[in-house]
Amino acid sequence: MKDFFEGIASLFDDLLFLPLDALRELQDESWWAANGLNWIFVLVVFVAFLYWMKELKKYNENDEEDRSVKAHPFLGKNAELD
Repeated sequence: MKDFFEGIASLFDDLLFLPLDALRELQDESWWAANGLNWIFVLVVFVAFLYWMKELKKYNENDEEDRSVKAHPFLGKNAELD
């Protein structure tokens, strides 16, 4: 079993973490280059947020949702304000 776990450790150390090691080397040269991966993640999240807001707006303008208090059974009997 020891060889199995050492093999997994070797896989990560010697192969899978090589791109991150290269980013660590860029740290001394350029802050922007070292944090480029983070900027890509921020951009992807921002685009996903804009898409989600556009879809919510389209759904809201469709006016299919029942917005009465009784429409949500998890609110319980106390929420029925007839």
